[in-house]
Amino acid sequence: MGKIEDAVKLLKEGKMLVIYDGDEREGEADLVFHAGFASPEMIERLRKDAGGLICVALAKEHADAIGLPFYTEYLSKAGGTLEKLECKKTAYGDAPSFSIAVNNKKVYTGITDDDRALTISEIAKLVESENPKQRFIDDFYSPGHVFLLIGRGIENRKGHTELTLELAKKAGLTGVMVLCEMLGKGKALPKKDAQKYAEENGFVFIKGVDIYEAGNR
Repeated sequence: MGKIEDAVKLLKEGKMLVIYDGDEREGEADLVFHAGFASPEMIERLRKDAGGLICVALAKEHADAIGLPFYTEYLSKAGGTLEKLECKKTAYGDAPSFSIAVNNKKVYTGITDDDRALTISEIAKLVESENPKQRFIDDFYSPGHVFLLIGRGIENRKGHTELTLELAKKAGLTGVMVLCEMLGKGKALPKKDAQKYAEENGFVFIKGVDIYEAGNR
C-alpha cells in the first residue's frame, strides 16, 4: 500500500501518525490521531513524546454547527486592546486556525491526562449528536485546557489542521482530529528525528505534500 492508504488504515484502527507539514511552512512534525479514540494513555504519549500544544481540529461544518468562531474573529469584534492583538497572518502567510479552549464540565482541573482525554472524547461525541450547539453549551465551558482549531479546507490552507482533517475525510471518519507538535531541544523536532521516531514506533510518517496531492488525484 502507499503512504496515504497506510495512514488511512492506521487512523481507522485508532493509531497515531506523524505528519510533517513541509519545509516551506512551519517545518514541524505533529503526532495525530482521531479524537474518537482518545484515552489518557494517548494524551500522556502526546505530552511526553511530542511536547507541544494538544489541540483538537474540527472540520468547518462541525464548527459552524456548534456556532464556533475563529479566535481572530472574536478579537476583531472585541475592540480596544484586544482588537489590536489580532493576528491576521502567521509568519508563513496563513490566517490562524485557532478558536477557543474548552473543558468538559465533568473534569476536575481539566489539565490531567484523564481530564483532557475526557474532554476530547466528549467533543468527538458532540459532533455526531442531534443538537451539537445545545450540547456544546450544556456540556462544555471556556476557558479550558483543550484548544480547538477550525479547518479552512485543504484548498485554502495546508497547515496541520487541514492535513489531519483531510486524512479523516479519506478514512471516512468524522472531522475531529487530535494533534500535537513534536518538539526537540529549544525548537521543533528535526524532520529526520521525527521520521526515526515514526519508524521505531511503527507509525506512518507522511508529508503534507503527499496528502494534498492525493486530494487532487
